Amino acid sequence: MAAPAACTRFSDNYDLKEELGKGAFSVVRRCVQKSTGLEFAAKIINTKKLSARDFQKLEREARICRKLQHPNIVRLHDSIQEENFHYLVFDLVTGGELFEDIVAREFYSEADASHCIQQILESVNHCHTNGVVHRDLKPENLLLASKAKGAAVKLADFGLAIEVQGEQHAWFGFAGTPGYLSPEVLKKEPYGKPVDIWACGVILYILLVGYPPFWDEDQHRLYAQIKAGAYDYPSPEWDTVTPEAKNLINQMLTVNPSKRITASEALKHPWICQRERVASIVHRQETVDCLKKFNARRKLKGAILTTMLATRNFSSKYDVQGRSIITKKGDGSQVKESTDSSTTLEDDDIKARKQEVIKMTEQLLEAINVGDYEAYTKICDPHLTAFEPEALGNLVEGMDFHKFYFDNVVGKNCKAVNTTILNPTVHLLGDDAACIAYVRLTQYMDKQGAAHSSQCEETRIWHKRDNKWQNVHFHRSSNSPPFTFAPSAHK
Repeated sequence: MAAPAACTRFSDNYDLKEELGKGAFSVVRRCVQKSTGLEFAAKIINTKKLSARDFQKLEREARICRKLQHPNIVRLHDSIQEENFHYLVFDLVTGGELFEDIVAREFYSEADASHCIQQILESVNHCHTNGVVHRDLKPENLLLASKAKGAAVKLADFGLAIEVQGEQHAWFGFAGTPGYLSPEVLKKEPYGKPVDIWACGVILYILLVGYPPFWDEDQHRLYAQIKAGAYDYPSPEWDTVTPEAKNLINQMLTVNPSKRITASEALKHPWICQRERVASIVHRQETVDCLKKFNARRKLKGAILTTMLATRNFSSKYDVQGRSIITKKGDGSQVKESTDSSTTLEDDDIKARKQEVIKMTEQLLEAINVGDYEAYTKICDPHLTAFEPEALGNLVEGMDFHKFYFDNVVGKNCKAVNTTILNPTVHLLGDDAACIAYVRLTQYMDKQGAAHSSQCEETRIWHKRDNKWQNVHFHRSSNSPPFTFAPSAHK
């Protein structure tokens, strides 16, 4: 009897169908479960292209999605890891974006807005009860289960979500989308679950009038408005909104997070739980008209950003998009840009990596200062190339040239050495390479006990291999060779 053909667990269980969307490192395809005939959306991630950090983010997203099972959340049904691919099997969500559906409706009232925000709050409350903060609530991540009338709103895209302990507040990094960021994130203060409620307040404001509460072409001015909680209810469009709706918005857009309403409290607000009695049922044509323009502007921004080069799509999580699950082509890769775009920011990540490169450079210079050749070789690539004054303008390769100075000069001619890096500028070159340029100021004591200072300019190229930074090339000016220091001091 012939041995059964080896096959993956994914293809054992699912048949792949047409492509629904595409990202930098992934593709979303419709799939059919063989045993049941049910349809799902399979997000297929090429893990060969992921850095270790991206892999951690992918695992975090899958772990979070596995915990969340709620009718108003896009559900993860399966997570399958194979040698070069990771499969995330989600609900097939075919209704498109909630905001797009609203503008296509013949009738839309305050009561409808109340029903929409109720479903969003139900999903957020479920997240918070399970110790999850979404961090990226925005229209792009609010989808409809199907095209059917009254289909459930589904919260998608947990690529930026984090896990918190109870009511823990901590600095989890600068992440979110400009118009929906909370004051505490912008102030770089510890934060937690209330950031999602602030974003719900922004969404509810838009649901009622079709434009956002905070708006400025200039991002600094936009952020100043948010930090101050500077929004209002202009006439005439707000004149027809009930006081209860405004009251709920006010409690959501409270600058102090400890005084902001929680998801469970908001669900008990009269405008939500007694909407038949409280919320207006008058059709809001002006809101629909404004929302059409708002949607068009969002889509235009998205289209412009899609054409821009995003070197870190997955790490910045643009590829982890709930909207790539819905049945339409195109999953935009986006970069940090203007204020009303749907761009998600996660620039604490970029800052952290730049700091990592600066720290590695400082470690390398310290190894030179103390004459630790072993530490130096661990930080440098064995085939390190260099232009330096000692090489008389020639490009040298390998460690032998450097070893001579460690063996014969470093640590022998000077009693004490201190190096300071001035004006470091780091350029990240994708996920696993970086360039740093800086002024190196060296203080040292000569044998006679006199103090000296010298400086030179250096540029170093770093490459990350196996999650470890290594210096692969450097170029130093001729002002002050680091191994011989000032020759006059040694006479």
